[in-house]
Amino acid sequence: MRRGRLRPAGSALVALVVLAVPLTGCAARSEGPARPHAGAEPARGGERGQRLPPVVDHVPTTDPVVFLTFDDSAERDPHFADLVREHRLPATLFLTDTVTGPAYGHFARLRAVGASIQNHTLDHRSLRGLPYAGQRAEICGQQTKLKSRFGVRAHLLRPPYGTYDTATLRAAADCGITAVVLWRAALGDDGDLTYTRGDHRLHPGDIVAVDPDHPTGTGLSARTEALLETIEEQGLRVGRLGDYL
Repeated sequence: MRRGRLRPAGSALVALVVLAVPLTGCAARSEGPARPHAGAEPARGGERGQRLPPVVDHVPTTDPVVFLTFDDSAERDPHFADLVREHRLPATLFLTDTVTGPAYGHFARLRAVGASIQNHTLDHRSLRGLPYAGQRAEICGQQTKLKSRFGVRAHLLRPPYGTYDTATLRAAADCGITAVVLWRAALGDDGDLTYTRGDHRLHPGDIVAVDPDHPTGTGLSARTEALLETIEEQGLRVGRLGDYL
């Protein structure tokens, strides 16, 4: 779904003062994500003055698209690969090595039917406050794992729990990450959409995080099917995030 794509001219940048917003996106999430400033330019930071990747929860675009992202296990729902194939769904999967573990074959099948594989760190540790070396090991370590498992070089990072600091951005830049991805909307395990800011409806360019399954919640495939209906009802479609970032 690349029709009429538009690269964002000004992506969002990290706020140096971390702002709390509602939790979502990662399993057992214990703290809220920092909120990016919409429309800010990437900054230079660190001793080498390197260009830091932008932090985004929304892509500036006039295209009628939203972006679906899935963290961690993206569930081992046996029907999910069929859903991705049938809808030609350009899902973005943020994978953690210690969570994904033996299920890499499942994600290889998802990638074969159109999903994009991206970085969610090696061990799913909260990055904010960790020394630079530890953050670099988490991010670059997963880059290496994804390269060896899938032959891909991820360029997007979702920090666990949505938290980060300047050291995260420095480490991400050094590991080849070009954007740090948060979310403006989240699909909970009950099938309801919640929002981190703004009015409670989807807008073109919104990044949506789909929560992992919960034993008492609705299954991933059923929730995703219902979400696709909501997206269509609002005159939107699902875009490929990697085409816009």
